[in-house]
Amino acid sequence: MKLIVGLGNPGKQYERTRHNIGFMCVDALANKWNVSLSDMKFNGMYAIVHRPEGKVMLLKPLTYMNLSGECVRPIMDYFDIDIDDIVVIYDDLDLETGKLRLREKGSAGGHNGMKSLIQHLGTQEFKRIRVGINRPPAGMKVPDYVLSKFSKEEQPIIEKAVEKAVQACEMWLSKKFIDVMNEFN
Repeated sequence: MKLIVGLGNPGKQYERTRHNIGFMCVDALANKWNVSLSDMKFNGMYAIVHRPEGKVMLLKPLTYMNLSGECVRPIMDYFDIDIDDIVVIYDDLDLETGKLRLREKGSAGGHNGMKSLIQHLGTQEFKRIRVGINRPPAGMKVPDYVLSKFSKEEQPIIEKAVEKAVQACEMWLSKKFIDVMNEFN
């Protein structure tokens, strides 16, 4: 089974914020595949989808961003999912808004959700799709910025980025991740 994890924070006040781009991508996949993330386990909402390419789990950890690994590791253990079969979608301050960057491994780059995953998974070698949210404007603190909503002008850019992330995930189900990287980077 493959696992697609979208990082974010649970709760109405965090919906559609910059830090929740991972949740937005997983929700878009669930919507496209006509499934609902209605199952709960290990403090995560998930759905298992039977696709022509095989079984796929969509997962939104409800542990809050900084503790994401506390959900993902037990899910992987319980369902016997290999580290090679996961991809994590999350926001990136160092990319311009809407730009995607796919990697097969890497550091946390200061992202607390990724720090938690690396700590709990015991490796930096797992696939990820980073979605650019840009840096905060001068004078705005990073925590305030990542928890803010996208501007009206950014909405169409983010919608396009979410759609591209969905396409990348779907392509990964039947192709090598290196090929997906070549297509979407």
